[in-house]
Order: sequence, then structure tokens, then C-alpha cells
Amino acid sequence: MATMTAASTPPWATEKPTALLVLADGTVIEGRGLGATGSAVAEVCFNTALTGYQEILTDPSYAGQIVTFTFPHIGNIGTNDEDIEDLNPVARAGAVGAVFKADVTNPSSYRAAAGLDQWLKKRGIVALSGIDTRALTVLIREKGMPNAVIAHAPDGIFDIDDLKRRAAAWSGLIGLDLAKDVTSGQSSVWRETPWVWDEGFGEQVDPSMHVVAIDYGVKRNILRLLAGLGAKVTVVPANTGAEEILAMRPDGIFLSNGPGDPEATGDYAVPVIQDLLKTDIPVFGICLGHQMLALALGGKTAKMHQGHHGANHPVKDHTTGKVEIVSMNHGFAVDADSLPTGVEETHVSLFDGSNCGITLTGRPVFSVQHHPEASPGPQDSHYLFRRFVNLIREKRGEPALAER
Repeated sequence: MATMTAASTPPWATEKPTALLVLADGTVIEGRGLGATGSAVAEVCFNTALTGYQEILTDPSYAGQIVTFTFPHIGNIGTNDEDIEDLNPVARAGAVGAVFKADVTNPSSYRAAAGLDQWLKKRGIVALSGIDTRALTVLIREKGMPNAVIAHAPDGIFDIDDLKRRAAAWSGLIGLDLAKDVTSGQSSVWRETPWVWDEGFGEQVDPSMHVVAIDYGVKRNILRLLAGLGAKVTVVPANTGAEEILAMRPDGIFLSNGPGDPEATGDYAVPVIQDLLKTDIPVFGICLGHQMLALALGGKTAKMHQGHHGANHPVKDHTTGKVEIVSMNHGFAVDADSLPTGVEETHVSLFDGSNCGITLTGRPVFSVQHHPEASPGPQDSHYLFRRFVNLIREKRGEPALAER
């Protein structure tokens, strides 16, 4: 019979939690900590993507959020310097917390430069593993996305009462303008083109058009796809005025994705968009840009119950009658019933019927709620970038590119 010494760990001992997720209603979820130490208050959402965790966590649209991954194994391909989406990694725009089912393993990929735990520490993302993410997902589906504090302390010592107070006191994302926190500090020109297997990213050398991208939290792959179609892309901060944008003589204007409440960002962004719409310059918006275009046209937005976050969402394009599988990341949505005459709904979610796209009748202006740059996710909606470029080409009397 085996004997136990005083220093032995008894087989019935439970592991001391080193991380907590404390919800605003007082629920305390215990797990194993990884990533950065400390704590962060944010909204908890769930993401159903099977791949692309690094792109997800660096998407500026996730600012102010803790991402729960429903796929159980996260981290097994490690991290690298190519699969990030925020323009300035030093600023660390993106999710502030992450929740995993399984413990993170050593990376197994030829592209891996570091393990996920090490990368999370460098990014300042607080994370925990070892919880039933299915149960947390059900909670979010039933009760909505909760405000919470995620905390990591290697010694397992927490002031739970203080964490509960912080979670309950946070006002949440409604009324919060986060675009100002993640936007570029100054204008810049983007030249990187899409990644090619075994070659990496390319560089644009001979642009044929000029697109000004208003950065509310733009993702790199959006800019790459525009550059790959021949656009010189000038990225400008979120608060750039219409006069300054028009002085750049753009052939097209892009309204980017971003985090927070569109109505809050719209306080300064909507008047600019309305001035830009007085011209005949083609306009294309994605995500937050879609929502603010709708606001500029007289529509309304509303907070969603659980939001849409994942890379497996079915959306129907009414302009073609086709269904595509897309990446999504939004907690607010355009109210389709609020759209005025002259604004047509072009895309709709087949999960819940919510609005996913609009166009201005008779004008070269359109936007979509989902992320057609597909980083991460399927490439079904890459055609939308060609649709935008074709509006520019049509205005210049040039033949259209094939959308697909």
C-alpha cells in the first residue's frame, strides 16, 4: 500500500483557482489563469469560430469585450507576427480577456513563433481556462452578454467582493465611444497586399485608384484586399473632417469596422459621413461603418441580446439570391424597420433575420454588417471588395471586374 508523507498532495485535493470570471449578477466562475496577470472589466461574448483565435483577439472591434471561445482547443497552432489585425500592436487594441475550455498546449505549426500563453502576456490579455464554456455560452444565450471582471492571480488570492462590485458598477457598452481609443493617431498610406502561401505578404507598387479609409478600428486584411485590387489606401483617424478627406481627392471612401456603440461614435462621425454623401464618390462600409452609414441615412441601431460572433454565420445576399457563410463580430445591429425610403436592405442574417447590408437606391453607396475580409473565416464575401472597386471603375468609364 502506498504511503503518504506530509509533503504529498492528497488525491482528493482540489486545485486552487488562479483565475476568476465574476459576472455583474455576482456569479463567480473559477478557472486556471494564463496570459497577463491583473484584471479587466468588460462585456462577455462567445465566438463560435474554429480557427483564427489570434485574428479574433487582435480585432479592434473586440475592444471592451472578453471573448469566450466555444471551440474547446485554442492555442494549438501558437502565434506569429503575421496573424494580427490591429494596425498598431503596441497599442494592443482588441479583446481585453479570453476564456478557454481546455488548457493551452505547446504549439504545433511551422508558422508558430511563440506559444499562446506567452503572446497573451505580451498583449496584456487576461485569460482563464478549464471551465465549461458550453454552460457559459448557454448563460449568454439565455440572459444576454453580461458585464464582468476577469482576473488572474498566480497565488490564487482575490478580493471577490471588490471584483463583484466592479462588475456590477461598470456601465457597459451602451453609450460608449470606443473608436476614439483604437483609431489611428495620424494619417498613413497602406501598401501591403494579401498573404500568399509560402511567400507572405506582397507590396503594392502601381495603384490605379485612391481610397480613403476612415479608421474606426480597421483590420489589416481589409486594407490588404483593397490594396490587392489596385487601390492606394490612405488611412485617416476617426475624427477626420469631410473637407480634409475630400481634399485628398479620393476615388472611393471606406468606412471601417470598430468597437462600441455606433450612436456614441456617430456624434462626430455621422455629420462627416452625411457631408461625404453629398458627393458622388462611391462609399463602402463594414460593421461599425455599416451601422454609422445607416445612422447617417436616417436609420437607427440597437443593442443585440447576444450579438453575432463567429466565422460560420449564414447571410443571404438579396442582390444575387445567394447564401454565403461569413465572419461576424458585432453586438449592435441596424434596425431594418427604421430604414427610410430610398435605403434598401441587401443582406440579411439567416440565423435571426437581422439586417446585414444596405444600399442607397441609385447611388454608389453600400455597406454590410459582416466582415467580408474573412480574417478569420471563409472567403465567401470577398466579392464585396470587387463590388466596391467596380463602382469606382464604372464612375471612371472602366470595365467591371468579375465579382466572383
